[in-house]
Amino acid sequence: MDETFLGQFEALVDKYTELLLGHTNEELKEKVKVWALYSHVAKSMPALAKHWNERYPEAKEQMKQLVAEIKQLNEEARENAKKP
Repeated sequence: MDETFLGQFEALVDKYTELLLGHTNEELKEKVKVWALYSHVAKSMPALAKHWNERYPEAKEQMKQLVAEIKQLNEEARENAKKP
């Protein structure tokens, strides 16, 4: 892939992470990438997600923790945005 495109896409992920979670860093960006891709797979190919969940139960648990973490950070960011 084109390096310019990759840099521009990283800027998109960076901004999305900031808007979603209230701040951004490399670790959070990677978590958001994994969460977003898994969410897309689960919606567009639920049988594949189910198969993966059954085949890798430890990874399924990690994914559940990741989803919960992102949800919590998003809720905190929304609460902080409401404060004057």
